[in-house]
Amino acid sequence: MRALLVTTALVLTAGSAAAEPAVVDVCRVTGSSLAELSGLASNGAEWFAVNDSDDGRVEIRVLSRTCAVTRTITAPANPFDVEDLALTPDGTLWLADTGDNGRTRDTVALHAVSPGGAAKLYRLTYPDGRHDAEAVLFDGRGVPHVVTKETIGRALVYRPTGELSETAPTPMEQVAAVSLDTTDTPGGPLQSTVVTRLVTGGAVSADGRVAALRTYTDAYLYQVPDGDLVAALEGDPVRVPLPNEPQGEAIAFEPDGTLLSASEFGDAGSSSVIRAVAGAAGLAASSGATTAEPTTEPSAEPTATQQSAPADTTASPSPPLSDGPPAWLVVGGGAFALALVAALVRRSRRSR
Repeated sequence: MRALLVTTALVLTAGSAAAEPAVVDVCRVTGSSLAELSGLASNGAEWFAVNDSDDGRVEIRVLSRTCAVTRTITAPANPFDVEDLALTPDGTLWLADTGDNGRTRDTVALHAVSPGGAAKLYRLTYPDGRHDAEAVLFDGRGVPHVVTKETIGRALVYRPTGELSETAPTPMEQVAAVSLDTTDTPGGPLQSTVVTRLVTGGAVSADGRVAALRTYTDAYLYQVPDGDLVAALEGDPVRVPLPNEPQGEAIAFEPDGTLLSASEFGDAGSSSVIRAVAGAAGLAASSGATTAEPTTEPSAEPTATQQSAPADTTASPSPPLSDGPPAWLVVGGGAFALALVAALVRRSRRSR
């Protein structure tokens, strides 16, 4: 992978023995076709990207590793608000049609799109009312986990209670809750530290051993050593700052463990920059919660990371229950949360 610009070097703290990877700008997506890039996936040879959109069709842009759009996969579907993209081992591209800024949807959806453009629609329902969600994770058994974007309290994790169906909505159950603190990483759509803890995307490594959630400003890497994604998400992650992304929403793993990220509303107006953190999957192997702190030293171009043995995908997750947000946040933060939601909705170029 050819790095065009080194933006930030990272050094792990808390005793990690990892190398010193860098966040680098790999290439820029030119033109306006991915101005609102919100979902990203990689098969090692090509990248797949989708816009955060509700324009009445599914269009998955296929990119070369220089960010050139080589073709478009068009599927016969009419999504409401696609927010994330995942690639499963069988080659299926899963679009998370889960955006609901206005909390108006009775169901959310997953679109399963084949490389040839055939599509299946699976509708899902929450057990406890409407949620806005921008991240989807697939465990080693191929079960989707939807992670919500909460302005107050913890991000909630839901999964289907049974097999997905094309004929009727599948109920979901809450199986975990994710606590993320605010950070001082610069970036995001608003001048507020609250945006540094809103979950805007997710990804799972090709071997299933590492899961990633991102906010507008940071990535959080969770080790999944036994295939138990739910338990992993309630563990201590490694935080990797992704500074100065205008509206960072896309995240993906390369098969070699490199982490990719991208932002909506690129800094050149209508383009997005794809960035990379080499060896990111290996960072999650460090023990305890750590942070990859930015420094000003440049680093080399991304290199492949050594892959571990495939995860044991036979483990059955045990669903923990969520606790509520802190009382002070409920009392003092409610008005701010409503203002924040309204501001984020206004920043959208579309009606949701």
